Amino acid sequence: MGYNLLKGKRGIIFGALDENSIAWKTAQTVHDEGGTFVLTNAPIAMRMGQIDELAKKTGSEIIPADATSVEDLDNLVAKSVEILGGKIDFVLHSIGMSVNVRKGRAYTDEKYDFTQKGWDVSALSFHKVMQSLYKADAMSEWGSIVALTYMAAQRTFPDYNDMADNKAYLESVARSFGYFFGKEKKVRVNTISQSPTATTAGQGVKGFDGFISYAEKMSPLGNASAQDCADYTITLFSDLTRKVTMQNLFHDGGFSNTGVSQEVIEKF
Repeated sequence: MGYNLLKGKRGIIFGALDENSIAWKTAQTVHDEGGTFVLTNAPIAMRMGQIDELAKKTGSEIIPADATSVEDLDNLVAKSVEILGGKIDFVLHSIGMSVNVRKGRAYTDEKYDFTQKGWDVSALSFHKVMQSLYKADAMSEWGSIVALTYMAAQRTFPDYNDMADNKAYLESVARSFGYFFGKEKKVRVNTISQSPTATTAGQGVKGFDGFISYAEKMSPLGNASAQDCADYTITLFSDLTRKVTMQNLFHDGGFSNTGVSQEVIEKF
């Protein structure tokens, strides 16, 4: 049961692939809270996922867009404002991809063409999205923009590979663009540093099952699920968090502040 936290609010949700994805859960929860939105993903990702099903369930339109293409993003922003009937109140950036990880290349043996592609999709795209919104003056006052990240931006997780560097860049963009968006447009920009989550993308990371099990044992509250993340994201889209901006918000059951847990001590 929703609380109508987003009644009358309009948004854009990037990255819904299938029912396991955080963007998918967020879209469903936004819908339950009374918000309307446009769904978008890269054409290749759309062919792999079930975004049509989500659009039907939530009464949403889909606008394909390559998040690395400024032209595509400018078109997405203009069409979204037109379809939704006004300025945008919330945006979720839930995009990440590492070609090096997909191809099994170690961090110490990166192919830099792969690195550049992954950085463009996972990190620079966040700047491009915000720049398109900013230049079009498409965001409502007190709007909210959220991107998903992971604490490998601050601490070393060897198998997370170049995605760790991408997330560090993403978080920096949130702070830097957040200043200008806040000062000039009263728009909030934040990142959510989520627990390792069993999404289609997350499971591509080497040793993911052991990794998620370790995080579960380390976190006093256990790992946050995709639905938990969707619920938290909704609070950032709502008017209840108007003065929260330029923050990297840990949503990980306490993992980020735990040195060691009793369960981990006992295991070793």
